Amino acid sequence: MKDKHTINTLNNLIETCKDGEYGFQASAEHAQDPRIQQLFQSRARDCREAAAELQTLVMQHGGKPEDSGTATGKVHRGWVAVMGSLAGYTDLAMLEETERGEDAALARYRAALKEDLPAGVASIVEAQMQGVQRNHDQIKSLRDQVRATTV
Repeated sequence: MKDKHTINTLNNLIETCKDGEYGFQASAEHAQDPRIQQLFQSRARDCREAAAELQTLVMQHGGKPEDSGTATGKVHRGWVAVMGSLAGYTDLAMLEETERGEDAALARYRAALKEDLPAGVASIVEAQMQGVQRNHDQIKSLRDQVRATTV
């Protein structure tokens, strides 16, 4: 029973990672500044690697790992595309949206850490959450810098 709970929790985080990967990749395609494009591409790779690590854990616990994002993530990416086409894809808009996505990812990781997870799993989830927090902080800082130069 505990393995099923662990598998479900990990699969939810895999979906979160996949949402992040797809969101960062889409944002990289629309960013104007090569530095921001590189940042988004790097974060997309980080998300892909985090998902792979979680997928391995799911298999170790006897489950079938998720391999796609959430419906909410798809809707969010669609909304970004619509807003971008209406308002123009600006670096500031892409940074704001990726920050919003990282806020959601942090919330999901925090919720996962409140679950009764095996110690080894919890330590990996904690380490990944710290990475999400670093991503969030870096994106927020860059957003603030871009905002200051465009106002």
